[in-house]
Amino acid sequence: MRAFATLVGRDLRHAWAGGGAGWPIAFFLLVAILFPFAVGPDTALLARVGGGVIWAAALLAALLPVDRLFAPDLEAGVIDQFAVRGIALALVAAARTLAHWLSFGPPLMLAAVIAAGLLGLPGATLARVEIGLAIGTPGLAALAVATGALVAGLRPAGAVAGLVMLPLAVPLLIFGAGAIDGGAGAIKLLAAVSLLLLAGGPFVAAAALRAGMD
Repeated sequence: MRAFATLVGRDLRHAWAGGGAGWPIAFFLLVAILFPFAVGPDTALLARVGGGVIWAAALLAALLPVDRLFAPDLEAGVIDQFAVRGIALALVAAARTLAHWLSFGPPLMLAAVIAAGLLGLPGATLARVEIGLAIGTPGLAALAVATGALVAGLRPAGAVAGLVMLPLAVPLLIFGAGAIDGGAGAIKLLAAVSLLLLAGGPFVAAAALRAGMD
């Protein structure tokens, strides 16, 4: 447990070093600001599609740091040091998942309040969006970490990460947007997909890291 907490603290410090963790939030808010200019000042239309816009922006924002989640540590030999010290790579990936979520999940949920104001979402819709983000963003973080491990060392990693992560994140996007309409079934499916990603993501990432070290 102490090793896990140490890994999470280390990853959080690296995530916030130089303000790197702020870029996804800035991107998320930029999408929320620009979207009304694209569709026009139709308040009813913005309120109807705003929840889906928030989810799509959250997905794209989570993609931004994916190619840097493991690549620097692989290049510096840090992952090799973890393996030499007997630290399970699945534990390293689980710690990175938690740190990645802490660095963008709660800030993203706070930024969603601002985005809801820009898009004219009513309070009830915002509440459902926040519930969906609270359930879905941990799975999104697990998917991002697994994708980061898969593309670490590849060039160009960012483009490959998008090709890998975006199709796999479609269920989160569909059920997250579906939960905005108040459907309990969509919320349950969103939770199931998120739990599946949380359970399997660290092991996928660990296998990818072992393959990259060979």
